[in-house]
Order: sequence, then structure tokens, then C-alpha cells
Amino acid sequence: MSFKDLGLSDEVLQAVTDTGYTAPTPIQEQAIPYVLMGRDVLGCAQTGTGKTASFTLPMIDILAAGRARARMPRSLIIEPTRELAAQVAEAFDVYGKYHKLEKALLIGGESFSDQERKLDRGVDVLIATPGRLIDLYERGKILLSDVKILVIDEADRMLDMGFIPDVERIVGLLSRIRQTLFFSATMPPEIRRLADAFLMNPKEITVSPPASPATTVTQALVVVSAEGKRDALRRLIRNEDVKNAIIFCNRKRDVDMLARSLAKSGLDVAALHGDLPQSKRTETLERFKNDEIRLLVASDVAARGLDVQGLSHVFNFDVPIHAEDYVHRIGRTGRAGREGRAFTLATPDDGRFVAAIEHLIGKAIPPIVIEGIEAAELSQEEAPRRGRGGAPARGRGGRSSAPKPNNRHEPPHTPSPTVEQPSAEVVAAPVAEKPIVETAAPPAPRPAQERSRGRGQKQQPREAGFAPITMNPAEMGSNVTKLPSRDDHRHEPDDSGVVGFGDHMPAFLTPKRASRPA
Repeated sequence: MSFKDLGLSDEVLQAVTDTGYTAPTPIQEQAIPYVLMGRDVLGCAQTGTGKTASFTLPMIDILAAGRARARMPRSLIIEPTRELAAQVAEAFDVYGKYHKLEKALLIGGESFSDQERKLDRGVDVLIATPGRLIDLYERGKILLSDVKILVIDEADRMLDMGFIPDVERIVGLLSRIRQTLFFSATMPPEIRRLADAFLMNPKEITVSPPASPATTVTQALVVVSAEGKRDALRRLIRNEDVKNAIIFCNRKRDVDMLARSLAKSGLDVAALHGDLPQSKRTETLERFKNDEIRLLVASDVAARGLDVQGLSHVFNFDVPIHAEDYVHRIGRTGRAGREGRAFTLATPDDGRFVAAIEHLIGKAIPPIVIEGIEAAELSQEEAPRRGRGGAPARGRGGRSSAPKPNNRHEPPHTPSPTVEQPSAEVVAAPVAEKPIVETAAPPAPRPAQERSRGRGQKQQPREAGFAPITMNPAEMGSNVTKLPSRDDHRHEPDDSGVVGFGDHMPAFLTPKRASRPA
């Protein structure tokens, strides 16, 4: 089958011919006719099978009729990463060069004002990441009520990155009368639930087993010690005929460290991860695609949808934590029918992660030994649990479950050694007592009421050797003097000479009077 049999317009066919493609891939062959019919589509296909063209080509023909209005895009494509969004925008430029469609790319790290100006002119195609799209919507710069075609691309990656709540919010802002195209490389239960909620009577298309690597990729596993991984990687790069390669790490900080280490060895290398400014990320990726950089050390930000023509090798410097990420990583090579090679460096503690990958792909990764590097064995014991980035797992609230050092002045607590209790026949040695200050009388025990006093009540100090005295006026007889109260002077004439208070002088201003017996 050729592209002419899919029902595309002559302008789109000419653009496809200019790119050098002659036959559609299986996902394109099955999805394009249903998209042109206006049906909802649920597509599940492995990475590198041409999912992007399966929705961009028919969308260009559908949007060719009509006109965009200011701040009201006619179609919306949601991508999980900036690189994927930029790649889809590039595909619209390539395939839509014979049409006059306006597009806008809304991604983080770019100027708000430039993106707002594009929206004010009106766009036919809006390509965005969830965060930036919500930011502009909350600023009142965009209206989503006129979106007629919605594309959710790489839905499983959205789930991994925590974007599903944002996607659900965005879909809730759209009109219910729309066409929805839902694409994912894997179909876990959560993605299936979203597809059932977003799609209406969809045509489900599955062209290959979910999360299966391409048959054109030759895989190999190298098991070495943690200290020998960098040396093993350098030897692989020198021994293999590496035209260009992506080296994947689990953590962003390891990306920078490994890139600096390889650069010191004289290799042409650059780093790419999510903490870099968007301008730097775009520049690095363009230099790598233009063969100005031979090696690219990257995090999983480059594992999805990144299309580099003729990528010869992929090296997994770290075994991915999630088995699906392995399929996406090695899927950067061996694309469009070309041959590719993928090497994974593992340490003995990575045994359970390698086992999960082999269970997912349904076969064992062939192990190899590098000359001059001591080989190791994978351990099948439970390794320390690692987080998504490869760091040790953290406990509740994101804090490490390991005990923290004591920051107070007292020394840290250490467990006391076990001491055997003496038997009944052994008489314990007398304990030396502290010297006591001689007093007139031994201190009496505190009353029960005083012992039960709360912690917050302040206890009055008393001299040592004297017990507290309890006084009962009824038992003391007439020797007890009763203090005058305010009522005692209420009706007596005032002879103090103080004026201004009338007949009722406050008790605290009256002169001291002689006390009267009770």
C-alpha cells in the first residue's frame, strides 16, 4: 500500500514525497483513514513506528478548510515534553508546507509575550505541554471552547511524569463535540481508564505487542562492578563503530558528571537533561542532529519520541528503574528499518531490574564480556529499593528513612550492651550516695495534692530541711487576723480627704484601717 491509497490530498502527498517516504508504516496505514472519517482513535504502538505522521497528515487535510480566530485554536496536541512538542511542530512544517495553516508552540522556558502574540493572531494547530497551556489559560490568554480535534500523544509518558491531573483538567475545558486521538506506547490500566473517559466509540489500533523493542536493534548486556562502569563504557565506545550515540543515565546529576568524565577522555560529548534552560536544550539537540556532537549523555527526557536520523548506538549507563523505559531508550536507534545496537551496563545489584526488563520483552538480553574488564555476576537478591531517578528510596514526606545524626549537644544514642541480671544469691554492692547538707530536720514527703500538680504550674522554691506548713484559720483561734474586704467599708463615712469618687471609694484607695476580729 502507498500513501495515495489512504485518501490524503495531493498537497499532503507531495509533501510526503519530498521527504522521501513511499510506503506508510502499519500504524499510519490503519489510523489515517479513520482519522479522515472523523472517528475517535485509540492507537497503541511501540516507539519509532511513525505515530506522529499518523495524526499530523490527516489533520492537515481536515484543517485546510476553515479559518482560525484569535485566541481560539481549532485543534490541540498535548505532549509530555518540550522536545516532543517541538518535534511535532517541525512535522507540521514539513508536511504542511503546501498549506497555509497557522500553528503555535506553547512550551516552558520560552517568552510568554511571544506566545501570546501568536495566539492573538489565531492558530489552526496548538501544540503544548500541559503546564504552559494551563498557565496561559489562567491568564485569560486562550479559549479552548472551539477545539474540534484533540490529540493526546505519549499518554503513558504523561502518566509517568504526573501530568494526568493536568490533562484531565484540560479535557474538561473542551467542548464535548470533538474528535479525540489517543496514542500510547503501552496500555496500563490507568491509561485504559483515561481512554474510556475521553473517547467515544473509538477505533482501537494495535500494530505490535505493547512495549516490545524493534527487531532491528541488536541488544547486549555487560555486567561489571560499579567502579568499572565508566572504563567499560569508554572501551565500548572505542571498540564499536560509533557514528553517533545517546548515553542514558537515571539521574540528572549523573548526566553532568558522566559528560565531564568523557570530555576529559577526549570524546566529543554534550549533556541534555530537564534542568537545562530551554534555549540550551534546543541548541544541544540541534547540534547533535546535525552531527556536530558525536555523543549525547541524556536523562529520560530524550527517551520518548526523539527522532535522530541514523543513530547508530544507544548505551544504558544505568539500568532503567521501569522496564518500559528500556524499550523507549533503545528505540532511539534502529528506526525506519535501519540497524542499531544497544548496550546496557549493569552492576550486580541491578539483577531484579534486568529480570523485569527480560520479563517484559519476553527474552533474555545476551551477556557479553569486554576484554580487559573484569566481569561480574548479577545478584538475584533484593537490592536496596531505588526511586525513579535511581536515588535511595525515601520515607514519608520525602525524607530518608535512615536514622539522622543527633544535632543536640548530647552524644547520639547508642544501644546499651546487654547485662545479665544477678542471681538471688548475689548481693549487690552498696551504691554510693551523694553528700547531703545537714538541716534542722529531715524533709517531709510532699502532700498528694502537690505531687499531682501539673507540669505547667510553677512550683515555689523552699528552703531545704523545712516541711511546708498548712494553716487552718478555724483551728488557730482568735490569733488569726482577718483582712478587711471591700464590703466592710462600703457604708462607712470617708474621712481620708480624697475627693472625686463620691460616697463609694475603691478599697485600694482607702487608708489602711485597723483590722477587726473575725
